[in-house]
Amino acid sequence: MIKFFRNIRKNMLNEGKTSKYLKYAIGEIVLVVIGILIALQINNNNEANKARTKELHYLKNIKTDLLLNIENINNFIETRKTKIHSANMVLEYYEGKPLTNLKDLNSNLLNVYIWHKFYQINNTFLELTNSGNLATISNDSIKNGLLNIDALYKELKGEEEHYRFDTEVLLYEPSFSTLDLNPLTKKYMFDVSNGQVGENAEIPRENFEILLKDTKHKNGFVMAVYEFTIMNGQLERMKDMSEKLIELIVKELKKDT
Repeated sequence: MIKFFRNIRKNMLNEGKTSKYLKYAIGEIVLVVIGILIALQINNNNEANKARTKELHYLKNIKTDLLLNIENINNFIETRKTKIHSANMVLEYYEGKPLTNLKDLNSNLLNVYIWHKFYQINNTFLELTNSGNLATISNDSIKNGLLNIDALYKELKGEEEHYRFDTEVLLYEPSFSTLDLNPLTKKYMFDVSNGQVGENAEIPRENFEILLKDTKHKNGFVMAVYEFTIMNGQLERMKDMSEKLIELIVKELKKDT
């Protein structure tokens, strides 16, 4: 093809058709430029399609993470509601409720003692941030939603760390120096597992009577009610933000269907 155009230009020059040659040369340059622009556009479209495919892949994975995390949040909220209830039940004994049901006190006591930190399911978000690919998400509302959830998660972890300190100082220290936890934990495990594990151990009454006079220990349950309520509120907000983010992602995914 190049040889063909060269021959045309050569013939024009030999025939003295300079003006035609110049017009032809300019036209040839224009065609070459157009060809280059078309090639660049095709390449840009291909790269854009690849980037969009990658973005959609991330969005689908983020949606999956959010759905799993909402389920995780619901489980934690319900579990922590039981701990709030148990803390209030223990406080009733401090306020004068007769110590006639040691099993009830023991179950509620240990239900507050035993707690777990919340860890959100955000593998895709971590992959995006750790790899520097967060900019792959072109929708700013989705991107900001992810960052806002992450900020709330860090706030929640701070509250958990505060509660961990209160638990160690207000609950564990007084009880560890007063109670023999071996029969208490055996009995607790026996009751919650319907006899599958643990042991139907006898619960010593005397140590409970001593502990129920400890104001420091009582304040631990006051703080448990307060801080579990705060943490559940944070989880509710995270759940609401996650549901709204899922709606945004679904709308974004529909653009390519």
